[in-house]
Amino acid sequence: MEPIKSKTSEQKKRRKNQIIIGIILIIVMFGSTFGIVVNSIDNSNAENTKVKYNGFQFVNQNGFWILNANGLDFIFKYNPYQAEQINDTLILSLNDFSGKPLYISSESPEATSEISSNLGQIVQRMQIACLDSAKCSENLPIKTCEDNFIIIEEKNKTAITQENKCIFIQGAKENLTKITDEFLFKVIGIR
Repeated sequence: MEPIKSKTSEQKKRRKNQIIIGIILIIVMFGSTFGIVVNSIDNSNAENTKVKYNGFQFVNQNGFWILNANGLDFIFKYNPYQAEQINDTLILSLNDFSGKPLYISSESPEATSEISSNLGQIVQRMQIACLDSAKCSENLPIKTCEDNFIIIEEKNKTAITQENKCIFIQGAKENLTKITDEFLFKVIGIR
């Protein structure tokens, strides 16, 4: 049998439980706020690093290097200090791509993404294609070096070469994005 409880003792017990729950909620709210503040301080110091190179300022945001140049935002995985500097004889600039179709053949989705996010904002359109001398496994348009064409391929040697309007970006699989960023730095006029 349960003992008979008075209304005042039930009200005291209910009030005590409400106070305990209120205190717990206040602690959780302050803990969450403190965690957000500490996290934002850590992120602002670690992720918003700035790097200056050749008069250009790169800002690291969420693991990517952002450059604002000529009213455009360019996004890179690597900054110029991290990318591999390659001797080449490129004679292209952004103007050579502006308002024209760009064709790409790539063995690296990450490098393709670098090209797409940066040159995609100035070209007329981008399209996956095959170089005339290559055998295509898919039903893709065949293009030549008379078209603006970027070919990214895995090779033992590291190189950026140009044949007419074809750009060949070559290197080890793990370095293709760095080499692609190097190509973009040169086309944008950073190097």
